[in-house]
Parts: sequence; structure tokens; C-alpha cells
Amino acid sequence: MSGIADLPAPQGDPHDGPAIALRGLGKRFGDLVAVKGIDLDVPRGSFFGLVGPNGAGKTTTLSMVTGLLRPDAGQAFVLGRDVWSDPVAAKRLIGVLPDGLKLFDRLTGLQLITYAGLLRGMSRDLASERAAELVVALGLSEAQGKLVVDYSAGMTKKVTLASALVHAPRVLVLDEPFEAVDPVSAATIRRILADYVGAGGTVVLSSHVMDLVERICSHVAVISDGQVLAAGEVEAVRAGRSLEERFVDLVGGSTEVVGLSWLRTSSD
Repeated sequence: MSGIADLPAPQGDPHDGPAIALRGLGKRFGDLVAVKGIDLDVPRGSFFGLVGPNGAGKTTTLSMVTGLLRPDAGQAFVLGRDVWSDPVAAKRLIGVLPDGLKLFDRLTGLQLITYAGLLRGMSRDLASERAAELVVALGLSEAQGKLVVDYSAGMTKKVTLASALVHAPRVLVLDEPFEAVDPVSAATIRRILADYVGAGGTVVLSSHVMDLVERICSHVAVISDGQVLAAGEVEAVRAGRSLEERFVDLVGGSTEVVGLSWLRTSSD
């Protein structure tokens, strides 16, 4: 793994500088080096997309940023706070929608969102008030009294997002937030996130859907094999092409289909 080299650690006033700063961030699982010394800045107030093929290291990176997985090397800062030397201060600033994290799914949707607020130190009245607003905004009113274990995948995604939003974090880190979400709900979520960024918040999301990232994100980083291949404003990274075309060029691999001639043969 590389050391902390290319970018300096954030210094001075924590109200200046990037929303998220990664310096030499690395993680190994046995013989597999999943993240290879990543250096990356996420500007404040940006809608930042993290894209890469399966196994690229996106989820591992986001887990280290949000305090869910300890890095083997390097540092992660959120608004100037070191996630691993000052985790309480850093985590107060973050809302997280992780991929596949087990929920307290024997609570109702409304109870789960309220509980998330209570865990963040909010008063019960405030947590309940915000939970009720989020239920309505995300179209969960009819399901708010049902146990989360009985929710569909899309509904579970929405209630998890609500739990990430309830304490009004300054930075949102979302792993595949639109996966399994129907088009109407996806449009609602995009509007909520756009308003959040417009008010000064920062969103970091991972996604496999290049068209979505190209449409909604202001900045993007392409990750493959645990390394950042390109990062910056979407227009600059696209370099005059579609983001999908640029992604394929950067990541490599063939899109040619070999064989399957039998699929192109009439069956009658």
C-alpha cells in the first residue's frame, strides 16, 4: 500500500477544506488488498458519485470513511475531524445508508426512524416529529405501522435513508441508495437529496448506474482494483464522452459478446 503522499492532511479551521478527505487509505483482507492507499477529496456542498465495477473497493472505502471498518493504513477526515482518532465528533456529522447492514427490523418503520434519532441524542419529541415528516416525504405513510421485517427491498431502502437523515447530518454517505427503489420513489429521493445539497449539505453516493451519476452528481471518482483512476467534476472526468464510455475506457475490459449464436437463431 502506498503511504500518505499525494495530498496533505487537512489543516487549520475544520470549517474550511473538503467535506471528506482520504489520505493513503488502505485495507487488506488476508492476501487481498481491497483498497490501495487512496487519496481523495470530496468538496463541501458537492453531490459526489463513487463509481466502479463489482469488487472495486467502493463499499470498503465508504465503510472506512463512516467508521464501520477500521483501515489498515491512512486516515479519513470528515469536515476536518479524523474518523478514527476522534470518532464521536466525526460520526455526529455523518448520516449513513450502508449496503446490507442488519436493521432492528422488529420495529415499525416509524419506530426505527425515531430510534435512530434517539441514538443520535435527540429528544424524543424532536425525533418523533422528524420521523413523522420523513415518513410522509418518502411515501411510507401507509407502511409506517408495519414491522420493517415485512418491508419490500425498496421500502427498506427508504426507511434506512430516513434513519440517516433524521439528525440533519452535514454529510450523507449512501451506498447504492437507488437500488430496488421504484421510479416514483427514486424521483422523490433525488429531490430530497438535491434540496439537501442546495442548502449546503454534501452527498457521497456509490452506484453502478452511470447515467444516474451523470445526471445528478456534480463530481465523480472512478475506482477500480482499490485505486482511484480519475476524480473531479463530472464534465472534466467525462472528457467530452458519456460517463459510461469514459468508465469503460478507464476500467478496461471488453464489452464484446463471444458466442451465444443460438440466441440469435430463430426457434421456429
